[in-house]
Amino acid sequence: MTSPNFKVLNALQLIAIVVGILLVGIAVMWLYRGIKQTEIGIEVNDRIDITPEQIQQIKDIGEWEFLSVSDEQLVDTTRRGIFSDDHLVRIYYGTMRLGINMKQVEPGWLKAEGDSVLVTLPAIQLLDRDFIDEARTRSFHESGSWSARDREALFLKAHRQMLRHGLTTDNIAEARKNGEALFLQMMHSMGFKHVRIRWQ
Repeated sequence: MTSPNFKVLNALQLIAIVVGILLVGIAVMWLYRGIKQTEIGIEVNDRIDITPEQIQQIKDIGEWEFLSVSDEQLVDTTRRGIFSDDHLVRIYYGTMRLGINMKQVEPGWLKAEGDSVLVTLPAIQLLDRDFIDEARTRSFHESGSWSARDREALFLKAHRQMLRHGLTTDNIAEARKNGEALFLQMMHSMGFKHVRIRWQ
């Protein structure tokens, strides 16, 4: 036969269990209600700020070489004589560097808006007009007596011929293509998704 104390103990345990379940239920509902009412918002800022200091750092690079064109010219001159002709034939070597000078950019050359940027670059040019390597210049054939002035005239002739071969439409287009690739990569690395490049 079950004792009254045992029945009271069972009833208290049952009440404690029910109260515990009710408390857990209330806690779960309270947490659920709190989560439901809490809104989590993520604001996306797609604006990329490029500072005046960064723009100045790009300008401070100065000359940017996008293409180098090596050339070699065999140049000759002849001086007519009474009994014989004098000949001077020399070989000249040079490397023309095509690119831009960032000191020539115009105000507002870099315009950023959101994740887009417009870059306006100066025209492709020859970065150094003193491109003939005189240390490598050598005489191929020489007969007669030639003055320093004669040699200078031959040098200038070689210079003009190299310019004709180096500053071609194709080479300028290739230098532009290389320059655009470089600036695209640089602007993308700064976070810009849309990059437009135009030339002065």
